[in-house]
Amino acid sequence: MLFKTDYPRLPFAALAIAAGTMAVHAQAADAPFPGKPIRIVIGFSAGSVVDVSARIIGQKLVESWKQQVVIDNRPSAGGIVAAQIVAGANPDGYTLLSVSASHAIAPAMYSKLPYDTQRDFSGITTTVNVPSLLVVSSSLGVKTVKDLIAMGKAKPGQLLFSSGGIGSSTQFVAEIFNNMAGITATHVPFKGIPEALGDVVAGRVNYTISPVANSVPLAKEGKVVVLGVTSAKRIPPLPNVPTIAEAGVPGFAYGTWFGLLAPAKTPRPIVKQLNTEITRILNLPDVRERWSSLGGEAVPISAEQFDQYVAEQIALFTKIARAANIKAD
Repeated sequence: MLFKTDYPRLPFAALAIAAGTMAVHAQAADAPFPGKPIRIVIGFSAGSVVDVSARIIGQKLVESWKQQVVIDNRPSAGGIVAAQIVAGANPDGYTLLSVSASHAIAPAMYSKLPYDTQRDFSGITTTVNVPSLLVVSSSLGVKTVKDLIAMGKAKPGQLLFSSGGIGSSTQFVAEIFNNMAGITATHVPFKGIPEALGDVVAGRVNYTISPVANSVPLAKEGKVVVLGVTSAKRIPPLPNVPTIAEAGVPGFAYGTWFGLLAPAKTPRPIVKQLNTEITRILNLPDVRERWSSLGGEAVPISAEQFDQYVAEQIALFTKIARAANIKAD
């Protein structure tokens, strides 16, 4: 017998409830997206670039979709806690994760994570790419990238460079620079970028690679010397500062990227809708101008391209971590 027909008989009331429940689920499945508030979880504190990026997009989503967007900051463990929350969230498009390059750094740093960085997430799009600046202490007496490289080669392992913490994107970009420049230096980690810059200002650390927004005010006050920008081209806020590639390390180019993810198994039509709307937002003149003033560039891509990019970045950071012996466990 292909079909079983002798189901247990249910009271009429129970049948009515069951039918009502099925109807509600059917309506929910057919309901237009978005039909309720969207939550964007962020693994870093308010004011960080990954937070600012989410807030800019969130504000525009409120304007266009007329739905509340809740920014949920969960600053802990370099974004791992926030990622775990979103990985386990209902894959309906209403819980998103705002990430930076640190999302791809984590699997290069930790042998075990409470989620799979690729399998448990679905890319929506990259949002912005923000270059950093190579800055040195004013007391070091270095004026160019080539000067710093010459000093590093003359004193292997003696130069000190700071970062926003072990496994931070600032450490990894500095390690890429050191590797391509052919120098070895000693890493001095701090709990954040302001602290890392503070020791460069004080002359206790020789150099660091820091976001534009953090470095420019100090450079204008003469507290640090800017040697180069990490991007492939010069940036509007500092048109006279050469790229690191121009200044002595051919081929060097790296900007810290940011993006949005959804839980894996989020329906592709919803992912597509999110991608389309956020791409529109990132291309708005006022949004592009806001990032340009900070040296950044809005860089929306397709969801599929973002998934592939994350995979490529994991491979890159894993290679760097092994070469520089960077690990957290």
